[in-house]
Amino acid sequence: MSRYRGPRFKKIRRLGALPGLTKKRPKGGLRKKPRFGKKSQYRTRLQEKQKLRFHYGLTERQLLKYFRIAGKAKGPTGQVLLQLLEMRLDNILFRLGMASTIPAARQLVNHRHILVNGRIVDIPSYRCKPRDIITAKDEQKSRTLIQNSLNSSPHEKVPNHLTLQPFQYKGLVNQIIDSKRVGLKINELLVVEYYSRQT
Repeated sequence: MSRYRGPRFKKIRRLGALPGLTKKRPKGGLRKKPRFGKKSQYRTRLQEKQKLRFHYGLTERQLLKYFRIAGKAKGPTGQVLLQLLEMRLDNILFRLGMASTIPAARQLVNHRHILVNGRIVDIPSYRCKPRDIITAKDEQKSRTLIQNSLNSSPHEKVPNHLTLQPFQYKGLVNQIIDSKRVGLKINELLVVEYYSRQT
């Protein structure tokens, strides 16, 4: 899978805070006003879509696939899209604090450090369901990696739809997330408009 390897601060300055991409903050802070005049509607919609894409670390093709799945599901497309993205295994590890960023969570999963319901899962896009139990593999290396992440962000609050048991290196998915509790400030309707006009 191709992933973004370019300068992360450049994306943060342009799109705003992207906690899933990096925890660092640019020295000059985030830009408040656009440099050039008034934003067009297209540009506003594109920026919201890019924000979603870079926060979750997806390719354009993957995001479009999620949008199509959300369009076929019951309920508002934008909310279903956010729920699908939030229930990915890499994102759940990030929200539990078991990884510092979504790319770090993806690496943990790819390197087979994570078990879901007692089985190794090495697919970061694995869609978690309510009552799934996520644990670290019973190896010192796996537990050390997760402990380092838990130590680096002890003040982070775990969302209501998840439960963390840090001493057992264990997380539990309680329910599907409410779209109002997504960890990214985004207007999902603009993303839906963007894709609706493209297809």
